[in-house]
Amino acid sequence: MEFTEPKAYTRSLIPFLDRSHSVAKPGFSRWLVPPAALCVHLCIGQAYAFSVFNLPMTRLIGVSQSAPGDWKLTELGWIFSIAMLFLGVSAAIFGRWVEEGGPRKAMFTAGILWAGGFMVSAIGIHLHQLWIIYFGYGVLGGCALGIGYISPVSTLMKWFPDRPGMATGMAIMGFGGGALIASPLSVWLMGKFASSTDVGVFNTFIVLGCAYFVFMMVGSMIVRVPAPGWKPEGYVPPATATKLITKNDVYVYDAIKTPQFWLIWTVLFLNTTAGIGVLGQASAMSQEMFPGHITPVAAAGLVGLMSLFNMGGRFSWASLSDFIGRKNTYFVYMCLGFALYITVPYAGGSGNVVLFVFCFLIIVSMYGGGFSTVPAYLKDMFGTRYVGAIHGILLTAWSAAGVAGPVLVNYIREYNVTHGVPKAQAYNTTMYIMAGLLVIGFIANFCVKAVDKRFHMKTDEDKDLGAARAPAGAAQAVPGRA
Repeated sequence: MEFTEPKAYTRSLIPFLDRSHSVAKPGFSRWLVPPAALCVHLCIGQAYAFSVFNLPMTRLIGVSQSAPGDWKLTELGWIFSIAMLFLGVSAAIFGRWVEEGGPRKAMFTAGILWAGGFMVSAIGIHLHQLWIIYFGYGVLGGCALGIGYISPVSTLMKWFPDRPGMATGMAIMGFGGGALIASPLSVWLMGKFASSTDVGVFNTFIVLGCAYFVFMMVGSMIVRVPAPGWKPEGYVPPATATKLITKNDVYVYDAIKTPQFWLIWTVLFLNTTAGIGVLGQASAMSQEMFPGHITPVAAAGLVGLMSLFNMGGRFSWASLSDFIGRKNTYFVYMCLGFALYITVPYAGGSGNVVLFVFCFLIIVSMYGGGFSTVPAYLKDMFGTRYVGAIHGILLTAWSAAGVAGPVLVNYIREYNVTHGVPKAQAYNTTMYIMAGLLVIGFIANFCVKAVDKRFHMKTDEDKDLGAARAPAGAAQAVPGRA
């Protein structure tokens, strides 16, 4: 079933952004689409490096040290949390708009919101009003994260029907690797702009906002959607669907009524909860588990190495899923993850730093791989037509995990320490709990079966029924059931 742009999206204030104006002409190379997606994902991946601003922003008034009236770290920590919350909310709300409006319009919108978030936050820094930063980076930036994150997903899978996992992995690895660029760049810029009366955050935000705007606009200009009926040269679609790869499409709001959607939601939530807890506390955890062996400098190096594995895992695991299947890939995440989590306490107790680092690197690679594998998993279950919108709703699992993971790690550690457990052993209980979560994830993944036929869209009658249900002047909704 080919995508036909609804009439509601053919009239735009900027016609160039419409889906119809981004259809690729003959001769267009599909290999230009992943770089276009990377232009967006490498920019919004800065979110993982936002912590470099936390300490300088506690000294905006005092400059050399915090002064009365300066913000506390606990207050600043909400900026990232709000952004993650709005990432999930915006991806869920605007997923269908992104799917039907096309990737160019979505990338352009994400660029405006992302740059705008930095500019508004810069005003908040200048006026020393934290609520303005909550709104700028948290709300506007969070919406940019959600819209920008899902914008290229279904387009890439349409360009690479032969390797959908690899295609989404190429783009989504940019989100994991964006911090590798943003972190040193931000520190360097703050150093350049810093003075005896200024920590340099205000000017850094202005420069980053402008730079990200340019790169995201380049991505939106490059991206194209394939023409109706286009297929890669030499590609022959499977004659019949396999057990867990459908040839049918499921409408977005019918997909969320299926048990398959919620099982995959659970799998992603548990895999992300386990991984994000480790990723967010790796520096402190490594220093407390190996006091005197892992210094703050070495811990910072470990965090950087984990970022590389986070990025590399998004490409390598998703590419592997094209050969062994999505369900089997998640089985690997759950089984291998279980073994690694229960090994971490042993590594800490025996003082084996190498084994500890190895466990963390593989865990964080599977954390990244979980994100890049899931769009292809959804495509296998629900077809390609509304996979972007379905993926957007599924990302609420990320928002939930962003709260659950750090809470598990931080509060269980605090409880253990206050009850006399040595800091080197304070994380052991958490690691066993994380391993238990992956057992539940294994069961949820095992229960994933093919979607029942009654949810499949029937081309002609569903289009007619969708037109009848759609409000006047609205985009055509295409329900999944007759």
